[in-house]
Amino acid sequence: MAEEARWYVVHTYSGYESAVAATIEKATENRKMQDQILEVKIPTETITEIHDSQTKKVERKTFPGYVLIKMVMNDVSWHLVRNVRGVTGFVGSANKAIPLTEDEIYNLGIDRHEIVVGFSEGDTVKVIDGPLEGFFGTVEEIERDKLRARVIVSMFGRETPVDLDFDQIDPIE
Repeated sequence: MAEEARWYVVHTYSGYESAVAATIEKATENRKMQDQILEVKIPTETITEIHDSQTKKVERKTFPGYVLIKMVMNDVSWHLVRNVRGVTGFVGSANKAIPLTEDEIYNLGIDRHEIVVGFSEGDTVKVIDGPLEGFFGTVEEIERDKLRARVIVSMFGRETPVDLDFDQIDPIE
């Protein structure tokens, strides 16, 4: 039966995603329907926030109000999911749930990792660590994948580009 399983999207009340997912998993286990409801996921992404040289990773919901379920669609599994408190219905037309396409599954399955920093290109920053500590400069380029920024620092009357890690600089308010 697992070969027939497809991914479906369930609409929930906003803020109830975790409760709905837990309830569906528990009901699946209690009714021994693991062969029909295989997986329940809440789409999330990890955001790295950098403020005052402190790095913090935050999980946030990619699509608030939605839960993804890999299941074999039949009357029993449909009723189990549909009757969970907090579920408003399947995404689809009327009473017919529409499974996700392979492209949609691929696009939703990729873990996204976004880095949020307290400065952007053109901002003035202060170097707070390393041999240039105490110098001020202008952000020329941000390399989020390497967690670095190229900063133009004025030294000895010359403007010099310097690559610095995000935790070595602070934005100037």
